[in-house]
Amino acid sequence: MSKILKFQTKDKKGLIRTSGSFEIKNQTDISADLFIMGDIVSDEWGKWCDDDTCPSDIIDFLKNLDNVSEINLHINSGGGSVYAGIAIYNMLKRHNATVTTYIDGIAASIASVIACAGDKIIMPKNATFMIHKPANGYFFTMMNADDLRKDADMLDICQKSIINTYMTKAKEGITEQQINDLVNAESWLVGDDVSEFFDFEIEESNQAVACSSAYFDKYDHTPNNLIKGDEEKKATVNADDVAKRVIDILDKREQDTREQTKTDLLKDLDQYGK
Repeated sequence: MSKILKFQTKDKKGLIRTSGSFEIKNQTDISADLFIMGDIVSDEWGKWCDDDTCPSDIIDFLKNLDNVSEINLHINSGGGSVYAGIAIYNMLKRHNATVTTYIDGIAASIASVIACAGDKIIMPKNATFMIHKPANGYFFTMMNADDLRKDADMLDICQKSIINTYMTKAKEGITEQQINDLVNAESWLVGDDVSEFFDFEIEESNQAVACSSAYFDKYDHTPNNLIKGDEEKKATVNADDVAKRVIDILDKREQDTREQTKTDLLKDLDQYGK
């Protein structure tokens, strides 16, 4: 059985539009399959394609599972938002169901953290598990030295949290320092490499699953075959669609700012009216 959840948002004219979808595949009385096949983003407005996943998708997924006791988590993702990924990991860990993770092609960056939500993690020999230092991206934002130091402190905290997560899957005898060194080096590990450090079940190689990500060109050591394939896919993107998407995001942020300002003003009026 397959269930498709449709997500709707209002545009700047107040009209309802469908902004994406998320599919629960093969749901039975006891199990459901969850597919994370795109980038990890903070919210619906951060999605560039329907394959991207945000925390609200997982909330909707989990609340529709009723008494399901098994979740099969399939991952083929180049990563994305650190905070969104940590939120998704925590939501899956809190759920009562037993989670089995399948790394179908690649679990890179924060997607590798989400993969660790599995009580059991299975990956083919030719799949990839990439771990690296968390980083922030800045878009239309100016930051001073104090802001940057604060961000650096937060990223250090994130790295500590991420390493603690990896350690829950580390093989006996593997130290936190070893995992930290792998993270600092930006390590791209295939199945046999992973088995040296983590308690994953490694299967025979399967046919490689293609993956495209907005993050591949931001990593320091992305394999050339991933960058080439991603560039070919990006070449097919319509420039007008990208421009429209950026305008929609900026309009939404402007609308949210206006609504917050209105709320703050009303609170002040209430205060002075008493």
